[in-house]
Amino acid sequence: MKFPVDLKLDEAKPEDFDALLLPGGVINPDALRIEPKAVAFVKAFFDAGKPVASICHGPWTIIETGAARGRRMTSWPSLKRELTNAGADWVDEEVTVDRNLVASRKPEDIPAFNAKMIELFSQVGAPGRAARR
Repeated sequence: MKFPVDLKLDEAKPEDFDALLLPGGVINPDALRIEPKAVAFVKAFFDAGKPVASICHGPWTIIETGAARGRRMTSWPSLKRELTNAGADWVDEEVTVDRNLVASRKPEDIPAFNAKMIELFSQVGAPGRAARR
């Protein structure tokens, strides 16, 4: 399925967004992780301590930013080795939360993923939020 783009990557500024959702599937995350501007965009969220949600193969882009190192996270099972090699503590759980990152494995995990993502994203601007950056 294709959707029209309402803002091109060249025009998008991380400071204009409060949170980021990295898509699952194989094609989109694979295309994002080899696009330097997309990797820089994602890295800016981690550098700023903004919330990020990632499901399935979405962590491929996180690996490219260097932000997987030292995080406890999950993903589609085939990314286990890549995440471990990138310094992450990979676990086989339906959802993980580590600082500003929520991650899930697969479509069946979406209810738990959505609940944790909403919880994390709702903290944007909350008192004490800046202290975690």
